[in-house]
Amino acid sequence: MKMTTALATLAAATLTAGIVSAGTMADVQARGKLNCGVTTGQPGFSAPDASGTWQGLDISYCRAVAAAVLKDPKAVNFVPTTAQTRFSALASGEIDILSRTTTWTFSRDVDLKFTFAGVSFYDGQTFMVPRSLGISSAKDLNGATVCITSGTTTELNLAEYFKKNNLTYEPVPVENGAENQQKYLAGACDVMTSDGSDLASIRSSFANPDDHVILADIMSKEPLGPLVRQGDDQWADMTRWTLNALISAEELGITAENVKQLAAGSDNPEIKRLLGKEGDFGKQLGLDAAWAERAIAAGGNYGELFAKNLGERTSIKLPRGQNALWEQGGLMYALPFR
Repeated sequence: MKMTTALATLAAATLTAGIVSAGTMADVQARGKLNCGVTTGQPGFSAPDASGTWQGLDISYCRAVAAAVLKDPKAVNFVPTTAQTRFSALASGEIDILSRTTTWTFSRDVDLKFTFAGVSFYDGQTFMVPRSLGISSAKDLNGATVCITSGTTTELNLAEYFKKNNLTYEPVPVENGAENQQKYLAGACDVMTSDGSDLASIRSSFANPDDHVILADIMSKEPLGPLVRQGDDQWADMTRWTLNALISAEELGITAENVKQLAAGSDNPEIKRLLGKEGDFGKQLGLDAAWAERAIAAGGNYGELFAKNLGERTSIKLPRGQNALWEQGGLMYALPFR
């Protein structure tokens, strides 16, 4: 989900006003808690489980950051945000980092003055339809009614896609994701559109998930990732390299189970650098040498986190696809620890 132009202007104005200053690392350490902005509930990415404990890929990332900075993956305060409040919450300093299926775009990077830590999930906007309609391609959606949240780039992507393919549709405006789901299930619209991962998450909550099909047609690029405020390079570096540490760990075969063993002794120079046995990367970040070891131990490498939260053995049932490592035909690629 994406924010409106008016809200974007508000968030930018809040940041420009200078409400927040640099020094987030010191603030987090003094507080003893990381304030992490998340969704109000999107299974697989950020949602409380039956016991009230937050789970998901975005949640795991924040726990890794807390482990690196505070030496405690549980030292996180998860702050639910909506598509409309997430950017103002970050700009105002209410949260230290936003880890909430947010697309990295030009305007968010440049105009809103946020810094993205990287891409934690490659996604794209698509469609979900009832299997009973017998639709297998978006090209068959001519004249369909489509539930869509007004004032978002999701809405703009939809309009552009139908225009480009000489198709017509009837929009059914909704206020939020919950209303979107309710109207779709009630038959008020033929189609629901959102990022593919979001649709898979929504479908997993249905009483009969197999009665609904997510189409293969992709109409946009949606590189999702965590972001922080501009103007605090130390904090931006730490969040960026924590994400890279999780991806690099998968590349190097470092897991939650073997990270301590490898930190105690490895002949691989890349592993030595990542786990703080060679070089002074921790010191350069303002942390100790074991920061990356703790981040990996908190939940595992990127592949482990994907499998646990989104993989084919979960209710979300997402294949790795473009989120596989670059060596395996995907787009995930850690920057070099050198």
